[in-house]
Amino acid sequence: MQTTATALIEAGPQLSVGVLGADLLRLGEELEPLDGIVHVDVMDGVFCPQLTVGPAFVGALPDRFVKDVHLMVEEPLSKLEPYVEAGAGIVTIHVESTRHPHRALQSLARSGVVRGAALNPGTPVSTVEPLLDELELLLVLAVNPGFGGQAFIPATERRLAEARALVGDREIVLAVDGGITKANVGRVASLGVDLIVTGSAVFDGADPVENARTMLEAARQARTGNAFMAGVTKEG
Repeated sequence: MQTTATALIEAGPQLSVGVLGADLLRLGEELEPLDGIVHVDVMDGVFCPQLTVGPAFVGALPDRFVKDVHLMVEEPLSKLEPYVEAGAGIVTIHVESTRHPHRALQSLARSGVVRGAALNPGTPVSTVEPLLDELELLLVLAVNPGFGGQAFIPATERRLAEARALVGDREIVLAVDGGITKANVGRVASLGVDLIVTGSAVFDGADPVENARTMLEAARQARTGNAFMAGVTKEG
């Protein structure tokens, strides 16, 4: 399923559920009751320590999802097209991963995907300023990439405020990834974030649908006081 930056922003804070936080041996079962946006962390073992999945995995995910592909790979330019062909609705590259992030984003301009740029915790937010005309999404990492279950870095709150100011009135989705829990999702949403990536907190061994409901309700109440729950499950 495709999407647009405008649609993501207008929908209010949404969750992008990190599928690698699920039990991969039961992935179909764990995803079956969910709907909306799923986040896929693609790691190459070079840009960050782990080696995870590729285009075939993305293509195998049900087409009812918006597939949010986060490329944590070195020199992504030559690797983008297979993810577009696999049905990605969002493709995000890291500005630290290439000398030519502008060119990589330009190459996606006619693909129909939402084009994203991600920032590691140690990268100044201002780094993306020259890229804003080629972006539909800005992803601020709240942990160092490579491993799930890390704690939210407190300085991320300041960085999100900087990112929101930098984006201004542009139609650019502000997203955050890493360390999002039931306890802090409301606080994070209150900072003006449009898209919240969370995996471990949804797939914690309990009920992923109920976890997602609880987190989305907290996020939307923090932003608007509205507990509207559309888009969490196929029934709701």
